[in-house]
Amino acid sequence: MARKPRIFAEGAIRTAGHSTLRLSGRALAGAGVSAPGWPAEYEIRVAGVLDDRWAAWFDGLQISGQGEETVICGLVADQPALHGLLTKVRDLGLCLISVHRLDTGQAETRHHDQA
Repeated sequence: MARKPRIFAEGAIRTAGHSTLRLSGRALAGAGVSAPGWPAEYEIRVAGVLDDRWAAWFDGLQISGQGEETVICGLVADQPALHGLLTKVRDLGLCLISVHRLDTGQAETRHHDQA
C-alpha cells in the first residue's frame, strides 16, 4: 500500500530524519514574526568579469570588477533573496568564490570608499 504524502504549511521545513517541523524565515515573516538580522549587506565574489550592465539582473546590486573577479555587493532583503542571487550565479555558470555577510561597520566603510 502506497504511503499518503504529507502536506506541510507553506514555509514549513521538515528536518531530515525528524518528525518535527520548523518555520523558515519567510514563514516567520508571514506569521508576523520578523527574522532577525534582515535585510543584510552581502558581498558575493565570482570568477570572471561582469560589467555593470548586469546590475539590473542582480536586483540592482552593485557590480564591480576586481582583476579577474567580479564583486556583487548590496542590501539583500532576506534568506530567500540571497538564495535567488546564488541561483542566478549558478545559472550564468559562474564560479562562486565567496559569500560574505558584512557587518554594519564593513558595509559603511565599503560605501564610504566608493563615494
